[in-house]
Amino acid sequence: MKISCIAIDDEPLALGLLTKFIEQTTFLELQASFSNAIEALSFLNQQEVNLIFLDIQMPDLSGMELARIVDGKRNSENTRLIFCTAYHQFALEGYKVEALDYLLKPYSYEDFLAAATKAYQYFGRVGTVPPAAASTPQQPTVDYIFLKVEYQLVKVVLKEITHVEAYKDYVKVHLKSRNHPLLSLTSMKNMEELLPKDRFMRVHRSFIISLDHIDSISKNVIYVGDQQIAVGDLYKDQFSEFVSRWTT
Repeated sequence: MKISCIAIDDEPLALGLLTKFIEQTTFLELQASFSNAIEALSFLNQQEVNLIFLDIQMPDLSGMELARIVDGKRNSENTRLIFCTAYHQFALEGYKVEALDYLLKPYSYEDFLAAATKAYQYFGRVGTVPPAAASTPQQPTVDYIFLKVEYQLVKVVLKEITHVEAYKDYVKVHLKSRNHPLLSLTSMKNMEELLPKDRFMRVHRSFIISLDHIDSISKNVIYVGDQQIAVGDLYKDQFSEFVSRWTT
């Protein structure tokens, strides 16, 4: 699978580093790079890409303004954003436009690869990127995600996640091996898209559960360890269908 992408940054050195990182990542395919967000918008009006790496503070049209324009026009499953900026105070605003990740300058290739891997995992889940040609080596299937916790990216093994809980502008990710959940600045929608649908299910506006960690079910209440999670009205049909398959 190849993910088409563009890079946008008004600083020549930062843009050069960003394009270098993209080009050395085998599952990314750089379509174009821009030092001006208006030029990038003109390109996006003519051609669709899967992933946009963009700076936030740029003259004429900021990265956040461009993100809002793209967010209003795009099919949200086909195009995602990763911000690359020196200003951490924009993190919350970035997640409001459903940014897939947020790279804080100066970032290393390891940081970049973690964000790119999140994009690879996401597009693998939703299946909106066509498979690469047979000659293109496939990336190994990974069994983890990276979450932004404070100003670090934390690797989280999927089988450790018992459930995810909404908490204001954050999510709490509850893990089997930890007494306290990880608090990550992202949305439930983003977590729902990121987690594999054959292993996780959203059962309430405020809860996503790991199917592997369900201990028992009583009517419309799910027991995950000591946690009791009620199935929301919007999710009852989907959950009932799952239970019917589980009990046959």
